[in-house]
Amino acid sequence: MPNIKADSLQKNMVMFMKEFYPKEKSLQIANSGASVKDKFLTYTSLIKHENGEMAYSLNVECKDGKYRYWVTDFVFKPYEKNRYGMFTSVNGLNIALEKASDKLQKKDLEGYFEQTGAFCKQLGDKLKKYMIEGRRQPKEDKPVKKVVTDKW
Repeated sequence: MPNIKADSLQKNMVMFMKEFYPKEKSLQIANSGASVKDKFLTYTSLIKHENGEMAYSLNVECKDGKYRYWVTDFVFKPYEKNRYGMFTSVNGLNIALEKASDKLQKKDLEGYFEQTGAFCKQLGDKLKKYMIEGRRQPKEDKPVKKVVTDKW
């Protein structure tokens, strides 16, 4: 992005972070970058219910004409069915994704890798769109024509 200055990239990055992570307490914005910790749900392939959540960290840095981002610190927290039939997280069990091959089955692990890869690609595409275009201004609403029923 050779023609875009660092302050414009920084502004677009801040808008992206505030729009996609509005209530996140771990959002940290500095002069040349930002970072946030968040999570997304993972699903089983057959019955399509959530079977865990994947926590991650997103970091973005901006300079004149360029930016970079990386998604790191993936930690999987499995879900189990409770006595009410709801899926809740298992307390005290957090599995780092790089060490998950020892603790998870190969089939499950491949599904988590695919879902994590798809999520990161989608997140990168959204960030790229914001960094190039910024947030577009909302279109002005045309005045609504009122129907007068007493004058025919």
